[in-house]
Amino acid sequence: MMFPLLAIAIFGLISTSVSQPTYNSHACLGSSNITASNQFQSNLSSLLDSLSSRSSTNSFYQDSSNGIYSLYLCRGDVPQTTCQTCVANASQQIIQNCQFNQSAIIWYDECILRYSTDDFFGVVQTYPRVLMWNVQNTTSPDEPNVGALALIYNLVDSVPYTGTMFGANESAGNNGSQPRYGLVQCSRDLNSSACSSCLAQLTDASNQCCRGKVGWRILAPSCNLRYEEYKFYQQPSTPVGPTPSVPDSGNGNGGRNTTMIVTITVASFAVVVGLLGLWYYLSYRRNRRRLKDGERSQEILLPNYQGSNQPHFTKEDMQPIDQENSPEMRYFNLTTIRAATNNFSEENKLGEGGFGPVYKGKLLNGDKIAVKRLSMKSSQGIEEFKNEVMLIARLQHRNLVRLLGYCLEGDEKLLVYEYMANTSLDAFLFDPKRRKELDWAKRANIISGTAKGLQYLHEDSRLKIIHRDMKASNVLLDDELNAKISDFGTARIFGGNQIEANTKRVVGTYGYMAPEYAMEGLFSVKSDVYSFGILMLEIISGQKNRGFYQLENSQGLLSYAWKLWIEGKGLELIDPDIVSTFPISDALRWINIALLCVQDDPADRPTMSNVALMLGSNSVTLPKPLAPPHHAGRFMIMSDQSSTKELGTGSQSSEQSSTTVPR
Repeated sequence: MMFPLLAIAIFGLISTSVSQPTYNSHACLGSSNITASNQFQSNLSSLLDSLSSRSSTNSFYQDSSNGIYSLYLCRGDVPQTTCQTCVANASQQIIQNCQFNQSAIIWYDECILRYSTDDFFGVVQTYPRVLMWNVQNTTSPDEPNVGALALIYNLVDSVPYTGTMFGANESAGNNGSQPRYGLVQCSRDLNSSACSSCLAQLTDASNQCCRGKVGWRILAPSCNLRYEEYKFYQQPSTPVGPTPSVPDSGNGNGGRNTTMIVTITVASFAVVVGLLGLWYYLSYRRNRRRLKDGERSQEILLPNYQGSNQPHFTKEDMQPIDQENSPEMRYFNLTTIRAATNNFSEENKLGEGGFGPVYKGKLLNGDKIAVKRLSMKSSQGIEEFKNEVMLIARLQHRNLVRLLGYCLEGDEKLLVYEYMANTSLDAFLFDPKRRKELDWAKRANIISGTAKGLQYLHEDSRLKIIHRDMKASNVLLDDELNAKISDFGTARIFGGNQIEANTKRVVGTYGYMAPEYAMEGLFSVKSDVYSFGILMLEIISGQKNRGFYQLENSQGLLSYAWKLWIEGKGLELIDPDIVSTFPISDALRWINIALLCVQDDPADRPTMSNVALMLGSNSVTLPKPLAPPHHAGRFMIMSDQSSTKELGTGSQSSEQSSTTVPR
């Protein structure tokens, strides 16, 4: 009995081994039903248990109860035991991942499972959509893969009219070329015309995304396509014929018994060897398949519905990103961002500040983005990061950089912004050659736009925001050199009638930092006004405050500007590159405004609405500025990188990514 028992044990091991499903992705959709969470979860669990029990005999089943609709569909080529295991895993995972969401879907290689409080039976749904492709291109990446299209088109034409709405086929390579393999499937709640419509939509999508790829797949709720240059599906099992009878080689029962024992022993041994061989072969094929997927496959996922744990294509995501954006944040998968930025390559790097590098990226639909990769060493927690994201999401103004979305995955904390073709102001202003491109009119427009952006933050938005790190590198320039304020990593929200706050953790950039903030940790809207005044002096003079200190015999830019002003030599502060383009009266007026912003006492500094008014109207009488802080020069010589300083301890460290949330 040893060999048969061993065979049974090995067979059980093989069944367990080969039937483990391969997870692809999932989407948690709709709002979370928190108010009725216990009852909803109980109803959902009961319904999914019912589905799982059906999967032992059915490769497809749909059911509904208590207002929840659900179905599962196993891939047409997988054994029923694999189908059952896949549905069981999917039922567990979808509850763990989506819990109280009113709708969800999960994709495995071997099955798909979905549920919703809306009746989706028989309705074609091609969103959310998961797109995966192999990173290797064909020899002509810009040309359509004719072989792939021909294979997929043939399957798309025939599959809707089959009983299982499933088809897999291969096309033999011509002249020694690589064979090709394709698979298409529709959910069996659809009729033939609906299946055809679903497959046609995904085929059109494949022409846009995958024309030069050696392998790809598109997964949607109602149908899916897959194309590879290796066989990834299983052939139908071949019936095993009867075992030939063994001739009687002797007389009597003893001979027959001996023959029977030998036959059983040999047969058992052969079964064991065969099963071991099959186990090895299937394991090899599975590992080989995973090796190909793991090493050659790249998953491209774009944002999903609010509340989802995973990002996917949605109809909203396919719209151009330069349209009006809703205040809801979009989630970008890390793989999507890696693909868009060429894995954060140096060639795509736009610059680096105290909070981390910024990379240029290009999404699947061609839209350009800027990705800020916050340092992994940041002390900023996940909740603080989320608060920062939601803070920026609520801010909508033409002079603020628009945040498109974010990624929070593993150790990565990424912010995805609209792309600014001309990068930041400092790239122009402090470059001897590019500075000449900024004539007086362009500089005036940048100053005015920055002032309006700060006015919005301080007074006009639903929230009162203190930026705390206003400087040239945080003013970005679009195609027309319009100013947009960026980088809200150090921003603070003020509530109600609050006008100032105190902190022991000073974050910002020395040289732009108001003295009361740098020395005492006291900040308010007037702290931003001070920083804006320093920025104005830099734009007018074309000089960097810290760099200027090194050239002017221990006089920082602010001290030097004040000295020229009280001596009546204000025009000497003007950048020589714009001498021929600026009106003298305007230049002197704007120096006056800048010096009003940097006065020692915060109460003497104007608000940003007053600054915007003074900049926009020459009829407004300007008061005479009082002397700037006598210790201003001290702060000019310190680093112009964003920094953190703990007051009372004397410690100071680089501020890689710091957001202070309201307490």
